[in-house]
Amino acid sequence: MTANYQTPLALNFVWHPSDNDEVLPILDFIRNSFVKKIDRPFSRGLNIPIFYYSSKSKAETPESIPKPVAKKNITFIFTSKNTIGRPQMEAYINKIESGEAHCLVPVALDTSGLSHGGPLASLNCIRVYDWPEPQRVQLSLIHLAHEIHRQGFSSIEGHAPGKASSINLFLSHAKAGNTGVVISENIKSFIDNTNMNRFFDSTEISPGFAFHDEIEKHISNSTLIVIETDAYSSRYWCQREILCAKQNQRPIIVINSLENYEDRGFPAASNVPRIRVDVSQGLSKDEILKILSEALLETIRHNYAFKTLESFRDQGRIPKDCAITSRPPEIRQVLEWKKAGVNKACYPDPPIYPDEADWHQQLDFNAFTPLWSSLENESLKNLNVGISISDFESDGFQKHHQHPSILKLLAQEVARNLLSRSAILLYGGDLREGGFTEFILDEAMVLQDRLKNDIPPVQNHLAWPQYISDPEIVAWRAKYRHVMKTHQHSPPEDVIEGLDNTKFLPPNCAENLYVWSRSLTEMRYRSISGSDARVCAGGKLTNFKGKMPGVLEEVMIALEYEKPIYLLGGAGGVVGDITKIIMSKEQPLQLTEEWQGMHTAYYSELQEIAKAYGNNADYSEIFSMLSSVNYSDLAERSGLSKSEYLHLMTSPFVDECLHLILKGLKSISGIQP
Repeated sequence: MTANYQTPLALNFVWHPSDNDEVLPILDFIRNSFVKKIDRPFSRGLNIPIFYYSSKSKAETPESIPKPVAKKNITFIFTSKNTIGRPQMEAYINKIESGEAHCLVPVALDTSGLSHGGPLASLNCIRVYDWPEPQRVQLSLIHLAHEIHRQGFSSIEGHAPGKASSINLFLSHAKAGNTGVVISENIKSFIDNTNMNRFFDSTEISPGFAFHDEIEKHISNSTLIVIETDAYSSRYWCQREILCAKQNQRPIIVINSLENYEDRGFPAASNVPRIRVDVSQGLSKDEILKILSEALLETIRHNYAFKTLESFRDQGRIPKDCAITSRPPEIRQVLEWKKAGVNKACYPDPPIYPDEADWHQQLDFNAFTPLWSSLENESLKNLNVGISISDFESDGFQKHHQHPSILKLLAQEVARNLLSRSAILLYGGDLREGGFTEFILDEAMVLQDRLKNDIPPVQNHLAWPQYISDPEIVAWRAKYRHVMKTHQHSPPEDVIEGLDNTKFLPPNCAENLYVWSRSLTEMRYRSISGSDARVCAGGKLTNFKGKMPGVLEEVMIALEYEKPIYLLGGAGGVVGDITKIIMSKEQPLQLTEEWQGMHTAYYSELQEIAKAYGNNADYSEIFSMLSSVNYSDLAERSGLSKSEYLHLMTSPFVDECLHLILKGLKSISGIQP
């Protein structure tokens, strides 16, 4: 991938914090729908970049405005009395510029939100206030998703009306048993009251056209909604519709509405999202909304996947002569490709694993993802890669515009892609439910089972007194014993006198925190000295237990040892500040002793104790060291070009950062990228 790569689509959301009660539930629902599921890491979810613009203070606006970062950018602006009635916020919105690559969509929370001028003056609004409260969040997803489809993936030629870019839905159902007809009628009735085109049943086919030709013509430009009833799979035309959709690589969802029994599910109806509905009491409005939202999401996922893979192919990241598909390949599809002389195909991450993909080898076909090929099973074998990834407190999206959960997703993706290449991961601390170590270890357990590897691939380094064996730690070790090797590091000699190292020392005063800080520093030096490279992202700035923010100390030690280090500044946190120092040579206020003393409990007292022993954090020295770093040297040590490393430090896109990390690690391992 070249340094000027742009993702096909990015979404921005702008709102005033006074509207948080109305906006945040909508955004949470949208985020859960449009990003990969952290609790379901192997699901085929969307991964569209999302950026947020708001603030903690009602008197302030975001520090920057949304600008194009992708080939197509859509900015949804939640308008209300709080945006039109506050001159500062209205002026902020008026600065947002639209263009061919940047579309603005106003979302009115109340009637006052219709009154905006400037760039929103001539734009029709999505009117949230018109919708009933119980369905408001679900309806918001549907309407916003429909605009994402229209603005992101449909082209409107000339002066054609906006409806010309609406999604086309093909309702595939069997008439036998009446259930499919009733469900179709329910969905059709709802669709007819929206601006979505629809194709419904044979009565919609124009007179004079052949039945099969007309069906194929409609399906080739539609999303297929399969209404799976007891009779569906045994009907010829139902099977024909599914095969036509698969042949044309169209989005498909299946509504499971079986009442009693199906003697044979149609194989071609697999490998697509499925929704279960209960039709015993009729199809409710909530179920219709669920069906339509899933149809929209799958349509967007399908189109985004194709455009992403096409971009990768144009950039040379995947071979020019490979086929691309939005789903893992199927046998019928592979046989057709092989007839055409195509012997490899790329599909979106995450990859399917050997038990499911064993037939690829039998057909002499290579199926891979942008980040994974079966040829890479041991490409990073025994490479010890340290992980310095942790979350940080949100500032209300005033300065940093990504959701903090992006770091957990990043930790999962780094773990999966390194472990699947037989690397060994080194991580320190964080033994808590939902923490980063848990996410990494859960990935390791799944991969160990799927790849049939018995070697513990994760080393967890713990400083005293983190490893004192209370019941929670004992249970943790028991659960992950097959994938995790724990290294317990004793306190350094200068603080061990007088300590009872069998009892937990609470970090509740400056004196105790000094012991913690010395122990954490000792652990970090030992862990980093035994690593071959380090991946760093995020990191909190306050309420840490060491002499300085933990990720900052790990970066400083890695630089001292001249280790290859991958700094992902686009994910924010401490690493974001570190990369800004390296690039701009300016010291952020939060990386000063004065600021830390004001925002971290006991920190000033801790520094006074540490200074007496020469173990304090010297922020002037830290800034001097970081500002003297030449990122050309970082790039060379990390196996990347200067432009690639600069892109790594600034890119907000997880997949792009992963590509660069893997490219660099392969290079320092002696493998040609």
